[in-house]
Amino acid sequence: METNQRELRRRLRAGEAEAFGELFDAYARSVYNHAFRLTGDWSAAEDVVSLTFLEAWRLRGRVDPEGGSVRPWLLGVATNVTRNTRRSARRYGEAVARLPPPEEQRDFADEVAARIDDRRQLELVRAALGALNRREREVLALCVWSGLEYAAAAEALGVPVGTVRSRLSRARRKLAKAVEPPGSPGQVRGSRIRTARTIQEGQR
Repeated sequence: METNQRELRRRLRAGEAEAFGELFDAYARSVYNHAFRLTGDWSAAEDVVSLTFLEAWRLRGRVDPEGGSVRPWLLGVATNVTRNTRRSARRYGEAVARLPPPEEQRDFADEVAARIDDRRQLELVRAALGALNRREREVLALCVWSGLEYAAAAEALGVPVGTVRSRLSRARRKLAKAVEPPGSPGQVRGSRIRTARTIQEGQR
């Protein structure tokens, strides 16, 4: 397996189109899940996937010729792409906010009724993740949802392993505090379990 990954790294660095096709087939879903967990938006996650593989092609010369799976490197690229797209979206939103309000439009809620449960579930996760800053969300997405080891997450983010550990520890403490509702100890425990399961599942 390690030999195959080294060979894939070599082919990626050489710019072989077939190698990037294999990369996409192997990791597109993983990149999509990671992007969705960072953005909370299906459409934005799809855009991140496209941009991530374009950026991976542009940065192919930076792939380390040695090492194991290229997944951490690719998720690191996706993390940076997500940061950039969110900054662009924020600037766009600020520009739109300065425009005159649009005329009232018809409500198409019936057309998305099938997604109501998904959206409610997503709002639960968003509320909990609102307690985290960007760096903590990124570490949580890589270590908890994408299942990377600390060293792989550190590689993806370009930070020391100790930084990954401390950010993840802070994120877990904040999440535990954010999802604690008022009520009896039994209610608190039950709510924590349900929310933890939702976050672990990552809204797949």
